[in-house]
Amino acid sequence: MVVLWTTPAIRAVGLKSGQVDLPDPRKVHTQPMVRLGGVSIFTGVTTALLLVWSLGWFGILPPAAEYEVWGVTIGSVLVFLVGLSDDLFSLPAVPRLLAQFGIATAAWSVGVQIEAVSLPGVGVWQLGILSLPITLIWLVGVTNAINFIDGLDGLAAGVSGIAAAVTLIVALLTQQWAAALIASALAGAALGFLRYNFNPAQIFMGDGGAYFLGFMLAGLSVIGVVKLVTTVAIIVPLLILSVPIVDTTSVIIQRLSKGLSPFKPDQRHLHHQLLKVGLSHRFTVLTIYALTLWAGCLALAVSGLPAGWTYTAGATVLLGYVGWVAWRRTVER
Repeated sequence: MVVLWTTPAIRAVGLKSGQVDLPDPRKVHTQPMVRLGGVSIFTGVTTALLLVWSLGWFGILPPAAEYEVWGVTIGSVLVFLVGLSDDLFSLPAVPRLLAQFGIATAAWSVGVQIEAVSLPGVGVWQLGILSLPITLIWLVGVTNAINFIDGLDGLAAGVSGIAAAVTLIVALLTQQWAAALIASALAGAALGFLRYNFNPAQIFMGDGGAYFLGFMLAGLSVIGVVKLVTTVAIIVPLLILSVPIVDTTSVIIQRLSKGLSPFKPDQRHLHHQLLKVGLSHRFTVLTIYALTLWAGCLALAVSGLPAGWTYTAGATVLLGYVGWVAWRRTVER
């Protein structure tokens, strides 16, 4: 509810102050758009978590888990401030990246750590000194992956909302209560923001919102899933976040192969390719939603959720239908 109440006010402030994202040949929107929507997402999640904290629900956690929660939440706040600064002042890419690595390192130091990897058929592999670099790559990588897919109205918010909802279910299934509380707040804020961000959007989340969602999703997957000593602990978060991860990785590889900076904006993302073959703005976003939901249901099945494979079958049918409609639309174009 906080997101629904605050977003119109933030949009009005953005219009008055001139904090807008101007159209250019690379971008899809055709009119100036306020890019401070991340403030409402941040406000909504923070309000919910402060309420939970005031009620003492985080007090049931052991000290180690409490430090992890603070690492994810405070880290997300700091990353949000980095993104918001970029929205306001257009910071260079390298300082932003260095700041993200610094924040991720601080989160690692208080327990947000990928300490071991459980692989099917291999067993548990203790990372040792590799824990720090792997954790940093994960936290910073997912943060930027969510930012990279924020190229169409409602895309990043919807994908993040679906990912947070799936993470919530997995956290409840595995009795990771702290992760569940945070994931519920994140899912509500991201999906609530779609009221104003879905096509035709009235406001953008900006880098502040995308960084905040990305870092929190990455941190939640570490404290809520990866730390479980099961053979699927590393597979589940990869599946939940597979769409932004695969899209970002593919784009970066393509840019580097062309001798370009990995941070140089272009139109190589999945959503750009779907638009190029003739899909509408809305249907492109809905197609990626369906793909994200399918991957999330597969993660639920792998994690052992009762009837998880039934949900996956249903999501497969939905994805197949969406794919068939997309194919028909490109053929008839």
